[in-house]
Amino acid sequence: MSSASSVAPASSASSVAPASSVAPASSAPSAPSAPSAPSAWTVAARPVDDPVSAMLLREYLVDVADRYYQLHEERDSTPEEIEQALAEMPSDDLAPPHGVFLLAHHQGALAGCAGLRLLDARTAELKRVYVRPAKRGLGGGAALLAAVEAAADGLGAGRIVLDTRLDLVEARGLYARHGYREVPAFTDGPYAEVWMAKELG
Repeated sequence: MSSASSVAPASSASSVAPASSVAPASSAPSAPSAPSAPSAWTVAARPVDDPVSAMLLREYLVDVADRYYQLHEERDSTPEEIEQALAEMPSDDLAPPHGVFLLAHHQGALAGCAGLRLLDARTAELKRVYVRPAKRGLGGGAALLAAVEAAADGLGAGRIVLDTRLDLVEARGLYARHGYREVPAFTDGPYAEVWMAKELG
């Protein structure tokens, strides 16, 4: 599965506002503020096999799978399809020393996630970007991308790549607004339809 891409289909030390590093999992969320204020968001690294991480990954998968099946078959995904996708596309590589899994909180409430893994010494791949529906439009995607880029820098990467689906227009728009540009295909998965990259620094 890809960053915000597919499932069935598919294609983080500090507060996100400064986006200089990724907070330890135990760091406290920032104090509540206006919904659109950067300080309303915090992003911290969390083990990808933690139950809370697993819950967000499942929500992400259901979200992108339902969109795929609604588009192509006019139905939602089934629990069996979600279990199969989780088994076939594990996220266990989003972990140290070559990866990281990030959880976002908005005003203290769990709100989203993103993952990153090294493909080589210079290139990291963005995976599993998700913001819960009730928290969309409040800056969570930007907060996650800022933390992802800080994490990539910490891993020594100078470039982030991703693949996604054509129907995930909100995700593609988010990436484009934050400096990601379309590049030639670098994967050949059945659900990857758009490939993007950003040079860091």
